Amino acid sequence: MSFRTTAEVVELFNHAFVEHAPETLTDLIGEDCVMEAIQPAPDGARREGRAACLEFWQALAADRTTQFRPEEVAVAGERATIRWRYRFGDGPADSVRGVNLMRVRDGVVVEAFGYSKTA
Repeated sequence: MSFRTTAEVVELFNHAFVEHAPETLTDLIGEDCVMEAIQPAPDGARREGRAACLEFWQALAADRTTQFRPEEVAVAGERATIRWRYRFGDGPADSVRGVNLMRVRDGVVVEAFGYSKTA
């Protein structure tokens, strides 16, 4: 059985947010996925399991009032680092930069930990 590479999974994952295409995420999330959002500080909300992670990410990807732009993606084996900017308004202060530390196993995301710069 062949699986998508880490780079392929991360590219599709990013595409879901850039293009506001939440349906893209359906086949990318593992049953045992664990994710930590960037908020609330200091640790971020933790979600465990495919359903919880998928629900969070699909809602975020569907939000057309925001813009997600990857700035740099680095892949090493089953690990990936995504440096990004997330815009939630039109002003210069209406964005945040951050990073996601991802782990892909057997062609699906199993870990995603988000960190951001804050004022």
